[in-house]
Amino acid sequence: MSFSEFRPTKNDPDKLVRTCSSTKMAINTLMLDFTVETTRVTDAKEWAAMKGMMAKVIGGYISDMSEVNDLQMGGGGFLSVYTGTRGSFVTLRGFPQGLVSINIEYYKADADEHLLTFELTKNLSEELKVVTDAKKCHKYPAFKRGPYDDRYFLTSDERILEYDIDSVVFEENSPYQKVQIVHSKSLGNLLILDELQNLSERDLIYTETLMQRGKVDYKGKEVVILGGGDGALLYELLKEEPAFVTMMELDEVVLRACREHLRGCCGNCLDQLKGDRYEIIVDDCVKSLDKMIKEGKKVDFVFGDLTDIPVSTTPQGEAWDFIRLILNKAMQVLKPKGMYMTHVS
Repeated sequence: MSFSEFRPTKNDPDKLVRTCSSTKMAINTLMLDFTVETTRVTDAKEWAAMKGMMAKVIGGYISDMSEVNDLQMGGGGFLSVYTGTRGSFVTLRGFPQGLVSINIEYYKADADEHLLTFELTKNLSEELKVVTDAKKCHKYPAFKRGPYDDRYFLTSDERILEYDIDSVVFEENSPYQKVQIVHSKSLGNLLILDELQNLSERDLIYTETLMQRGKVDYKGKEVVILGGGDGALLYELLKEEPAFVTMMELDEVVLRACREHLRGCCGNCLDQLKGDRYEIIVDDCVKSLDKMIKEGKKVDFVFGDLTDIPVSTTPQGEAWDFIRLILNKAMQVLKPKGMYMTHVS
């Protein structure tokens, strides 16, 4: 394949893992923004002069620059479009508010370092700042896009995170969500649910913070985990010698993916659904909590390792309705001095 290839895993030749080959290509999008005097964009002659200087500077980095279109926009300002060597595509957009936006796009192989590296982009932005007489400038590393380029993931509050992903080791759609395990050079294997990053093999600090290790004593205590399909919390809690831990996880695919590919987090605790001091119930945790309430069972700790609790001044909507439902039921299974522990985003 031209972008990536599928290879058998080391331990199981029947399983195929998508890997990134050294010839993988990606669309690179460079974005540069400059704040200039408004007249440099609203006045046609000033824009033409500045545009010519910007094109000349960019042409020093992308050869064979040729203008293919120049438009005066209906809402004010101008748009100029250029093409260059190797299919590169450049847009110069002048906004009447005094903002100049430059986008440069081209295909580039990972090993092809002679095109616009971040260091060259820094040099380019400095030269453009001079010819535009900009008050401010912003530059960003190239945003890489391609059919097999799985390196960007969203946070629950819609920010973009970039990871050094080099392979997808597991991918399957369960009845509830898209489940992926990807490999990161710096983080090891990383669990992704519906394109949102969850837990990596380097995230022990997250689990220890959630359980307040060293501050809370779990020895001889009854514990319930709501969710927690990666197995990390269960694995770490069992080290604290609790009386018993009951984990309620809805998605069997998450359990299977983590059992096979996230053992750095869960150890061997997902190998069996029941052990001497724990049980994993594969079902809707609301049903499991209702059963506990009906039986009058009480525990010392309930961990909400489910949907992130958002930080909001207006706690309304479907997510908050679900959170209220879980909190209400969790309080009914906690002992009078019990604790509910969770995370927020």
